[in-house]
Amino acid sequence: MIGEKMLWFGLRIAAVILVLDQVSKWLILNVVDLPTKQSIEITSFFNLSMVWNRGVSFGLFSAETDTGRYLLAGFAIAITSFLTVWLARAESKILAISLGLVIGGAIGNVIDRLIYGAVADFLDFHALGYHFYTFNVADTAISLGVAFLIFDSLFLDESGKAPQKS
Repeated sequence: MIGEKMLWFGLRIAAVILVLDQVSKWLILNVVDLPTKQSIEITSFFNLSMVWNRGVSFGLFSAETDTGRYLLAGFAIAITSFLTVWLARAESKILAISLGLVIGGAIGNVIDRLIYGAVADFLDFHALGYHFYTFNVADTAISLGVAFLIFDSLFLDESGKAPQKS
């Protein structure tokens, strides 16, 4: 029963992330119309900058052809399927949250890849002349989910609690 409860909890988180990601991209592409402006300075350290990422994280393994983009989308769907099976077996909220974040973010980026041929990235932070990679809501969710997974595996027991010191 706890696995089923955690499955639905994690899937709700994935759905929220997916909606936030797709709504933010729709706003950037259709309301702000960032593709025609290329960049809008918001603060001295943050811009909205349009980047079409044809690869995976940080533009690695760029897929310039339709075959490449479908392979990347298929690979992401396979990983998402594996993570969903793992989520169905989750016994802690932190694990369900972590997997839900990654699943929602991955599906958001797959949708972009299938619709646009690339992932829409637009959040651009910079300081002291250095720019971090441009990213989106889905990328943020994936990164947080992976960080929580690492935290969970290093510091928590199977129930999601810190082990008792003896």
